[in-house]
Amino acid sequence: MAFGDAATSTAGAASAADLDLLAAAELLRTRALSAGELLDACLRRIEERNGTSSFGGAPDAVNAWARLYPQLAAAQARAADARLAREGVDAPLLCGIPIGLKDVYAVAGLPLTASSRVLAGHVADVDATVWARLRAEGAVLVGHTHTHEFAAGGTTDQVGNPWALQRSAGGSSGGSAAALAAGMIPAALGTDTCGSLRIPSAACGTSTIKPTHGRLPLHGIIPLAPSLDHPGPMARTVADCAVLLRAMAGDGEPGGRPRTGGNGSRPLAGVRIALTDRTAKVAVDADVMDGLERARQACERLGAEVVERPAVANLPGSDLNCIVLAEMAHYHARHAGARERYRPSIAELLELGCSFASLSDYLDAQDRRAQTTAAWEDWFAEHRIDALLEPTVATPAPLRGTGYDAGKLGADGDPSIVFTATWDVTGFPVVALPAGLGDRSGLPVGVSLVAARGRDALVTGLGVALQATELPPPH
Repeated sequence: MAFGDAATSTAGAASAADLDLLAAAELLRTRALSAGELLDACLRRIEERNGTSSFGGAPDAVNAWARLYPQLAAAQARAADARLAREGVDAPLLCGIPIGLKDVYAVAGLPLTASSRVLAGHVADVDATVWARLRAEGAVLVGHTHTHEFAAGGTTDQVGNPWALQRSAGGSSGGSAAALAAGMIPAALGTDTCGSLRIPSAACGTSTIKPTHGRLPLHGIIPLAPSLDHPGPMARTVADCAVLLRAMAGDGEPGGRPRTGGNGSRPLAGVRIALTDRTAKVAVDADVMDGLERARQACERLGAEVVERPAVANLPGSDLNCIVLAEMAHYHARHAGARERYRPSIAELLELGCSFASLSDYLDAQDRRAQTTAAWEDWFAEHRIDALLEPTVATPAPLRGTGYDAGKLGADGDPSIVFTATWDVTGFPVVALPAGLGDRSGLPVGVSLVAARGRDALVTGLGVALQATELPPPH
């Protein structure tokens, strides 16, 4: 990574800041580490690695954070330590864990800006439901992370990728992924409409789970296109994401154990995993294809049966555009008097959305979307597929700097979403995890495991097993 060995910090701070969520939780619950000590280590790491914090970013800065809340975080860490002292190993796993929220999650009494000047000075009056659930478990809010403006793009150009600052951190949840990759925090939240959890995770070498659409409530989250929007957890490992997802859902459903017949050295025995011809229909970087092959071989070593099957046809791009732009324009009508404050590409998207579709066009697009979803559900059932394996994005992290320029309209036609958008259309759960570093680029590449709707626990368990034994995250 660009920052070199973590040992360049003081030993105590570095070891605490580099802990994954589950490792930190174990130390916190046994009182080998205090929440205050963990927070201090993370704040020191942010000071060391974030660089200049600003609205527009800088070429020599990660700039993952829109805002930090050190005083609030310190108070929450003290409360977490008191709870840990009372409850010990019975305390929630998230008690005392520092976390970053993408700047679309409302926290009552704190600014909420979606990394946009349109919302300068805006203060939230409610908590997002998923944040309220994490707060109730004792999570410690470090700050809001930068998003591509209003979550409407795949680059987050104000944020530098910790692996190479001239590269994009991906988007729209780029600040969350960059903060994780740089070792600033062990946990973060993002959102995903056409790939915005998974694209930055692939670019930065971190992990995420996009749950089944509707599993997590959207209340208190600034929307992009609500019928496609998915809140979700982000962390360095899938197992850590599973802990976050369980708390965000508030349903206690376990996510980390594969529900298969396998055990021991073959935990995926009995699992049927499919590759499709989707990679043959678009240009895919050689490093990415190498990562996919590593993942395929790893699945086979763990006992899975890997088969190849033709894919279902995608929803037409015009229908995806119609849905995204119509829903986006509907929400942003409230800011019609502030159009000059949007970045150029976002302003163009809104202008297009305002004249893009009639109600009839929108409803027809949603009907074809439902047909596409049903076709994919039939595909999984007909071929007896437990999970589909494919690249998360087609290339390693691209150069950053142009994602907000005029003419960068995003939505269909954005090369970063050629694999990801399908699974927002269907609402299927996806686990995205790193598949190593590219031999040519030296940058992370990622793969995704996709399951049919409602099979979140299964696909999460597969991801945990694959990562724990065969595809550890890069450092």
